[in-house]
Amino acid sequence: MAPSRRQFLAHSAGLGASLVLGGPALSQETGSPLWETGAARGEGSAARGVGEMELAIFANAPSTPTGLAISPGGRIFIMMPRFDAKVPYTLGEVARDGSVMPFPDAATNAVDPDAPQRSLMHVPNGVFDTAGHLWVLDAGLPEGKGPPVPGGAKLVQFDIETKRALRTIPLEPGIAPTSSFNDLRVDTQGGRARAFVSDQGQDGEGAILAVDLETERVVRRLAGHASTQSQKGLAKFVEHRPVELDPGEGPARAVQGGANGIALGPDGKRLYYAPLIGRHLYAVDAAALLDPARSNAEIAAMVDDLGEKGMTGGLGADAMDRVYLTLQEQNAVGRRHPDGRIEVIASDPRLVWADTIVITSDKWLYVSAAQVNRRPEYNKGEDRQKPPYAVLRVRIDAGPA
Repeated sequence: MAPSRRQFLAHSAGLGASLVLGGPALSQETGSPLWETGAARGEGSAARGVGEMELAIFANAPSTPTGLAISPGGRIFIMMPRFDAKVPYTLGEVARDGSVMPFPDAATNAVDPDAPQRSLMHVPNGVFDTAGHLWVLDAGLPEGKGPPVPGGAKLVQFDIETKRALRTIPLEPGIAPTSSFNDLRVDTQGGRARAFVSDQGQDGEGAILAVDLETERVVRRLAGHASTQSQKGLAKFVEHRPVELDPGEGPARAVQGGANGIALGPDGKRLYYAPLIGRHLYAVDAAALLDPARSNAEIAAMVDDLGEKGMTGGLGADAMDRVYLTLQEQNAVGRRHPDGRIEVIASDPRLVWADTIVITSDKWLYVSAAQVNRRPEYNKGEDRQKPPYAVLRVRIDAGPA
């Protein structure tokens, strides 16, 4: 026969504190509950894993290597923008042992305001065209800030075998006083000859430049549009800390960054882009950007907001029209499918400030770990960068767009 409620309560009182009815034991030190699993055994649940990355190379770069380009033959080039005048050279080639030498030479990398078309001043990125020539973007900012040097902002095409500059295309028509050019895509497939440049703006007021490589016509598009602007009220967290401008003098300030990463989809139909400080991915018809018959208002109306994609830097795209994302807050690489689904394909603790993505024809995705958040201007004047800088890679199932 079951005991009555009165008998049960009396029995429970006799047992005192030794009776636990379906709850946790109590810590003798704090009185906090300790369940039999987990904390009681000093264990925890690990985060779900994703794909692993492998080290391609460590680059002993003299400064922050934001840009990355890999030739069809496997030669690796890095771009080190002059965030300040102390950067010895802004474009380099990485040897097999990880050493870095200025490319094409030290003289070309020396800032010469009297010869701005021949001097590499501030190169944030570069890409290879279908002929195997290296194109680099020069923002014309030898000290990383202020108005671009007249004639200094340009595209330069190099023959990497002869180390000779083949062409120089001025970007002067697309410059604003606070321009800070960041990313580059060159499209020479299918008879096309064009380039696209992102301007993140020193004040977060970004834009997209479209360049006709045949006529050298340069058009500035989407200036003032929400999709190219630094988004207010957002914070980017890298290595468990908010990234803030904090050089050690005065209060820390929020980082601003407009249009940053860009990528071209298959057949060059769509240009994907995103602000540095912003969580949405955008796309626009690439051909329309160069169409002289299209007004800026018409271009603005064509922008597609593709929704949330996390905090990113560089972007990439493959032949299946999937967009790859440098997930800087997670030390990871993500992939957005055409239906909008996003997956994290790989992560690595060495991927500190994932920046530029390169997809090669043998279906490897390479990504640079630039360590931008460790620079002095974000850490009260202390340089926390730890060379050498990692270039990591992960196998994917498609080639480049």
